[in-house]
Amino acid sequence: MMTFDILQRRADYSPRKRALVDLATGREYTYAQTNARASAVAEVLREQYGLQPGDRVALLVQNCTEFFEVLFGCAKAGMIAVPLNWRLPAAELQGILEDSVPKLVIYDAQFAQTVAQLKESNSGLQAIVLGEEADAGNPSYESLLAKTSGNPVVMPERLLTDTWYVLYTSGTTGKPKGVIQTFGMALFNHLNVGLPMELTSADVTLNVLPFFHTGGINLLTIPTLLVGGTAMIMKSFDAEFALKLLSREVSAFFAVPAIYLMLSQHPNFADADIAKVRVWACGGAPMPISLLDLYADRGAHIRQGFGMTETGPTVFLMDTQNVRRKVGAVGKPMLFAAARVVDEEGNDLPPDEVGELLVRGPAITPGYWQQPEKTAEAFTADGWLRTGDLAKYDQEGYFFIVDRSKDMFISGGENVYPAEVENVFFQHPAVLEVAVIGIPDSKWGEVGLAVVARKPGQEVSAEKLLEFCNGKLARYKIPKHIEFVSALPRNASGKVVKPDLRKQYAPRFS
Repeated sequence: MMTFDILQRRADYSPRKRALVDLATGREYTYAQTNARASAVAEVLREQYGLQPGDRVALLVQNCTEFFEVLFGCAKAGMIAVPLNWRLPAAELQGILEDSVPKLVIYDAQFAQTVAQLKESNSGLQAIVLGEEADAGNPSYESLLAKTSGNPVVMPERLLTDTWYVLYTSGTTGKPKGVIQTFGMALFNHLNVGLPMELTSADVTLNVLPFFHTGGINLLTIPTLLVGGTAMIMKSFDAEFALKLLSREVSAFFAVPAIYLMLSQHPNFADADIAKVRVWACGGAPMPISLLDLYADRGAHIRQGFGMTETGPTVFLMDTQNVRRKVGAVGKPMLFAAARVVDEEGNDLPPDEVGELLVRGPAITPGYWQQPEKTAEAFTADGWLRTGDLAKYDQEGYFFIVDRSKDMFISGGENVYPAEVENVFFQHPAVLEVAVIGIPDSKWGEVGLAVVARKPGQEVSAEKLLEFCNGKLARYKIPKHIEFVSALPRNASGKVVKPDLRKQYAPRFS
């Protein structure tokens, strides 16, 4: 199957429609302007830098409209974009550059020192700095675009299986893994998320997740552009500003639980008219039930979903009608996704039994960039992706993500799923956030440790919290230890970094 130049088509259909809004700078671009700037990027890559189809172009930028100009410019010119996690130091980015071998990096001026280090370690790496001003001998983005012909560059017909960009996973050990993202993955992700959310050209979406992450790119920016809507781009999350936008013109919003938590804690939340937003959605981590209820009581029914970088990402998205009836569910498989729950031998499990979630469909990655061994490990012999997540489904076919398999621990021979325990802690009025991990124990093998951040101005003892769990959890599930912290460590996608907590606390109990 073939795909075409989506941005050029949108510029043809609705040239004066607002496509991208950069909230940090106030710049707004229509579809015609966005297409023209992406065409200029393609011309710069081909004519001024001599890049060839298949060459990689790295992006070290915070959320901005230029990101999508480059992403679509790469598509037009046949290059492969490689978004980089700007929170990583040069030493960690070096591993990604060694794997992807980009010819060029486009960067924010604030990352000039990092780029200088990368250029020292990567012979021949060229660089372009965003903005009007050159930096350390690197030309400015705007000056290069100004030198182009102004002629449109139209992407030739491409196969849906062609690589568009590569996203690197946030692994903490071993060689970085670049997840291949194809044109087909973008299309089928839109069908999996845009159709159930009923996105149209009338929608305005607020996009706050980082663009080096699949959530930032695909939830919901690219689906918004595919339907001809308006995508508002927030450089870095600002709860007060977000609440203003959500109360005014935003009609669809996707975020991770940490974002929803920060919004709910802002003093303006109580007065924000959040019921104006037509559709809310969440993914990336389990959503505390107490937080779901808080929003639902305000008329905002948050639809939980599930996906991974490897899945495009959307696999599940809860239907609005059953959000409260099926609390904690992520929904049924989307139109272009299939799912199974299997035991350790790969046998399908019946309803309500916990096992590993396997998924399959046209939005699944073909594999990892230049790592066939890792690709083979990730898939079963008959093509199902192993997610590493523990899940179950009920008699009606609704799926529940129980936990990550690596987060589950065994205490006295019983499986303990931290997400279940964390949901109970979240019900306590003094708990702001919590993460439960398994730590060594001489009697039980492993027991739970709850790392808790209390709400500002709230006091609660470890004894009171453990007492609160009585009657809500089986005895073996109740943590044996509690540690209080000011905040939990999170990665760029808002997930708690539990390996860091294990590294910090497990040695104390070994």
